[in-house]
Amino acid sequence: MKRLSELEAGEQGIINSFEKDEIFIKLMEMGCIPGESVKVEQIAPLGDPISISVSGYTLSLRLSEANSIFIEPDNP
Repeated sequence: MKRLSELEAGEQGIINSFEKDEIFIKLMEMGCIPGESVKVEQIAPLGDPISISVSGYTLSLRLSEANSIFIEPDNP
C-alpha cells in the first residue's frame, strides 16, 4: 500500500483508507471514497498541489491531503 502523494504523474490506484480523521469527511464529499479509482494527472513544479482524476472529474489536492490517502497502486 502507498500514499497518494507518493505516486508520479500518470500512475493510478484504488483508494483503500485514510490516515487523518479530521479531513476524512471533506475528502469523502469530494469523491475520494474507499474503493474508488484515482489517477494522478499532474504535479505542480514544486510538488504541491497535485491534480487527480476521481469520480469522473479532476480534483486538486494539497500534498498534505494526498499524504493522508492510502491507495493500492495498479499499473496503467
